[in-house]
Amino acid sequence: MDRSRASRTALRVARRRAAHQVLDVPRVFTDPLAAAIVGDEAGWLDNPASQTGLDRAARAFMAVRSRIAEDALADAVQRHVRQYVVLGAGLDTFAYRNPHETAGLRVFEVDHPSTQHWKRERLARAGIDIPPSVVFAPVDFEHETLAAGLAGVGFDLQSPAFFSWLGVTMYLSVEAVASTLKYIGHRPAQSGVVFDYGVPPSTLSPMERLVLEGLSARVAAAGEPFTSFFEPADIAGRLAEAGLEVVEDLGRDEINARYFSGRTDGLALRGRLGRILIARVGTATG
Repeated sequence: MDRSRASRTALRVARRRAAHQVLDVPRVFTDPLAAAIVGDEAGWLDNPASQTGLDRAARAFMAVRSRIAEDALADAVQRHVRQYVVLGAGLDTFAYRNPHETAGLRVFEVDHPSTQHWKRERLARAGIDIPPSVVFAPVDFEHETLAAGLAGVGFDLQSPAFFSWLGVTMYLSVEAVASTLKYIGHRPAQSGVVFDYGVPPSTLSPMERLVLEGLSARVAAAGEPFTSFFEPADIAGRLAEAGLEVVEDLGRDEINARYFSGRTDGLALRGRLGRILIARVGTATG
């Protein structure tokens, strides 16, 4: 990523979340602010690519991972968690439609400083107010620790927190991923995390590898190349080392059965490139 400008992939992800609100019925994930924060530049909704099978599958993944994250957060709130940390927030809008605000949930948005500045400009342009429950924490994950980024912005180390980390791990080094998981794993009991990760190309079919190669080329051209891939057993081991226990590690088949069965529009995950995982601080460490 060019450290002087905002993330291009964040905008692509936001456009697909917004397109899901308009093109897909019924919605898997509802976000009334998705289109507003994207705006109408470049005619993103009229792009013919949005109707292709590959783009529908990408849109499905981006919508469902947000749904899974917000469902997991709701479960954490039921366990009296009152801190939500959105790592690599991009143009995510949860903080501005927070249904748990009256319960006292504070939302900490962590992202690269240039991306965060760009997002705040878009919020202002769209007329989306920033609630007092939102805290911005600028962090460059490759050069600063999450602990340093949250220090001094009111994050309570003694209280549990839930973390979402969507569309980020594949762009980081293995060391940066491990360091962040260790930080989360040392939070108090009831803390947890939801994140997605890419599986190694060697575990994919030839067609899936071709799709991954095309996607990898596009994000690399945007200055944000894929860096890290994990097998499920590998990531489970790293979570255990960090003090976290796997609650669910969902692949294509499980996600399609749970969220996309019975649809007639073809919206579903098509490949096995990415997985979505929910983990919780282990009883021995929390």
